[in-house]
Amino acid sequence: MNLLDSIARIRAHPPRIAVLGDFLLDRWWHGTVDRVAREAPAPVVELAGASDLPGGAANTARNLAALGAQVRAFGAIGADEPGDRLRERLCEADVDVAALQRVAGARTTTKARVSVADQVLIRLDDSQREPWPEAVRRRLVDELREALAQCDALVICDYGAALLDDAMIAELASLPRAALLVIDAHDPARWAALRPDVITPNAGETERLLGASLGAGEQRVASAIVANDEMRQRSGAHSVIVTLDRTGTVLLTADAPPHRTRAHAAPEHQASGAGDVFVSALAVTRAAGSELAAAVDLAQLAADIAVERTGTCRCSLDELEIRATAAPDAQISVHELAERLELHRRAGERIVFTNGCFDVLHRGHTASLKQARRLGDVLVVALNSDDSARRLKGPGRPVNGIRDRANVLSELSCVDYVTVFDADTASGTIRALRPDVYAKGGDYTPDMLQEAAEMRRLGGEVVILDYVPDHSTTELIDRLRTGAEA
Repeated sequence: MNLLDSIARIRAHPPRIAVLGDFLLDRWWHGTVDRVAREAPAPVVELAGASDLPGGAANTARNLAALGAQVRAFGAIGADEPGDRLRERLCEADVDVAALQRVAGARTTTKARVSVADQVLIRLDDSQREPWPEAVRRRLVDELREALAQCDALVICDYGAALLDDAMIAELASLPRAALLVIDAHDPARWAALRPDVITPNAGETERLLGASLGAGEQRVASAIVANDEMRQRSGAHSVIVTLDRTGTVLLTADAPPHRTRAHAAPEHQASGAGDVFVSALAVTRAAGSELAAAVDLAQLAADIAVERTGTCRCSLDELEIRATAAPDAQISVHELAERLELHRRAGERIVFTNGCFDVLHRGHTASLKQARRLGDVLVVALNSDDSARRLKGPGRPVNGIRDRANVLSELSCVDYVTVFDADTASGTIRALRPDVYAKGGDYTPDMLQEAAEMRRLGGEVVILDYVPDHSTTELIDRLRTGAEA
């Protein structure tokens, strides 16, 4: 079964999934720093923007819904402003919050991050530490008992907070068994009595479960495989998926060889909750009827997509389909690209467009492309064809043909799509793709660009990027030629 088969199953039979666990609010505050406070040696952050996003079990619920599931949330939050904001964001994500209790006198756990220039300076946690009232727990168990008969899966998200204590686990063990039970827990051994179908410990959680180190890098995979039986015995799980960040994952069961996935390397971002995305994609795919190994493959792809952007991670079914159908050739036709960008628009994503010859890639190019990518969620690069580049740059250019140029650009993590145009300008391509932002290098001004005028007619934004001096393809080629002649 391939990735598209799994996606088709989800679309054909959207599973009903209950999420139980620690619901919290992620707050992201972004700004700039240009001075230090007078009263203390601390940076002064001038806030430029803020966002509130579901975190913890709430992020899992949000991702399950984005991936096509019908989701019900089971948990407890405070009757406070963060709790109201969290419920609001979950409702916007089409999550049923009827069983997410608002508890007077309690506190909604929040995690506020302050970041500057792609770096988190500090995280401020405000947590509910006191035990939840017995009436809250009793109502949760009763509502969950009724819901399990109607659900295709139960996902439990245990981050070590006050709700899912040992008494609560004992009560949950007495409930009828869920059709599919997936547990994402900091301490999987606590849940052994529930005999979960799947657990998803990361490297640290796996080491705590075993009481031994996995080693480093690829050695962790071999160590996990050796400990297969021990991990399943200690956790009570039928299957264990050890998630190893950039190394990928390894699926371990009693009745099949280990199944390995490899992560697509991505640059470090201010991303949080990639594990939630993995668990969500795994649960929705398995609940829709795909084999477990196929579910792990799709979950890895979802996690790869999620970590490419900043903030609390999210991946949708449309995004998965876009990536799963990506053409093996680096370049994509304008017609096909227009269809794919429509899916990104429906997902609420901001599309950035830039163009050029990109003949001999250098630091000036990569700096501009990285800056352009930060202006939105999707970066499209339109390349001058060989004939167009020759008309623009003169005889002997381009040095590298269109296939080589497209393939090199597509390898950059900041570039999402590469397309080719044959005209002297990219105005026609812009009309066809309708990007939100047109970005161009700092050696241009808007008045010099026909594309800028086209963007203004479409109601889009034009951004001139920073200029990186002493880095141009023409100068680089001239230096190479001068060196060769000497």
